[in-house]
Amino acid sequence: MSTSTEQFADVSATTLLRFATAGSVDDGKSTLVGRLLHDSKSVLTDQLEAVEAASIKRGQEAPDLALLTDGLRAEREQGITIDVAYRYFATPRRRFILADTPGHVQYTRNMVTGASTAELAVVLVDARNGVVEQTRRHAAVAALLRVPHVVLAVNKMDLVDYQEPVFAAIAEEFTTYASELGVPEITAIPISALAGDNVVEPSANMDWYGGPTVLEHLETVPVSHDLTACHARFPVQYVIRPQTAEHPDYRGYAGQIAAGAFRVGEEITVLPSGKKSTITGIDALGESVDIAWAPQSVTIRLADDIDISRGDLLAPSGDAPATSQDVEATVCHVADQPLAVGQRVLLKHTTRTVKAIVKDIPSRLTLDDLSQHPNPGQLVANDIGRVVVRTAEPLALDAYADSRRTGSFLLIDPADGTTLAAGMAGESFATTRAVAAVDEEEGWDF
Repeated sequence: MSTSTEQFADVSATTLLRFATAGSVDDGKSTLVGRLLHDSKSVLTDQLEAVEAASIKRGQEAPDLALLTDGLRAEREQGITIDVAYRYFATPRRRFILADTPGHVQYTRNMVTGASTAELAVVLVDARNGVVEQTRRHAAVAALLRVPHVVLAVNKMDLVDYQEPVFAAIAEEFTTYASELGVPEITAIPISALAGDNVVEPSANMDWYGGPTVLEHLETVPVSHDLTACHARFPVQYVIRPQTAEHPDYRGYAGQIAAGAFRVGEEITVLPSGKKSTITGIDALGESVDIAWAPQSVTIRLADDIDISRGDLLAPSGDAPATSQDVEATVCHVADQPLAVGQRVLLKHTTRTVKAIVKDIPSRLTLDDLSQHPNPGQLVANDIGRVVVRTAEPLALDAYADSRRTGSFLLIDPADGTTLAAGMAGESFATTRAVAAVDEEEGWDF
């Protein structure tokens, strides 16, 4: 069985949209998601009955649609979102995977998880409060994660008498700020999630607004899935040697294609070793195919017996990334314990994990005015800053702007496995400060 290029092109035109919601506490994120699910007829009868029962226990006359996503007992007791809640729904025009992320400042790090694969972020603002620090933080995270589309949903318009000047002022302030961060596309929509205004159905209370509803925008926003334009990358997850009588010499490299496409007959380079070979076969779901693309899980066979193991990266020889032991990146710190200069960490990139040392923390982002605080010495929970990391072994990282999958990494505490920071590889710093004597301990000599 072979797969043609025409079939590959057809699969690229997918109708799936991944999006995340974010905003300050009580801005109405969970209510908005619940309204989307309810009004788009994506809620099962038993789910709605459970929400109605929970609402009655809390003394509410009408169903609290926020409970459709706030599933943890602690969330329902406190009335806030703590964990990232994932929901799947569909309309006749598009399929959706949404992540409802927490609004409290101490859970900002959870937004990094929810928005890391999102193609669109919905940032909610309470019309009574306008743009606040947490709004700016969420905009910064969306920009940092290269989310291509951002929707500003100015919620609770019913509590400001649906006044257009209130919406216009908030939209202008947020758009100016997000544009300075580099967010490429911003769409502002006035809504009332509780009343349903401009969520699924157009609002009769805001005839001055002529734009799309939230759902209409989600259904029509252009999302690029042109896999042929991506840099082809294949992180090796497992080496397959079945040793059967039928295939005594079989050697395959299994994993999930991170980006782009691979074809039989194509010359590839194995990184970080730099050795070259040619693809002689691709196995997918037990069948041989001529071409495979992201995010398929496949086994690739090569013409040469090369020393390849988990963590190695296969890339087309004409488009292989450079390898380096110096990683310069922007990170969002997600752990309660600080990240300090000179700290020993593990760096996980795709399927490869290596020892590393934090050589420098050149700057920390100040969200109020987007200025850089130089040489902070450490990053604490929810901080966004620049770091320089030295790894024990070379890594083949792409720029995060080119590939969100192979340009991202995690910093991990080697003592207990705690995730310390989520990193996005970027351009080099103008200046770096060397850290003296951090390479001297036995076992970390690099």
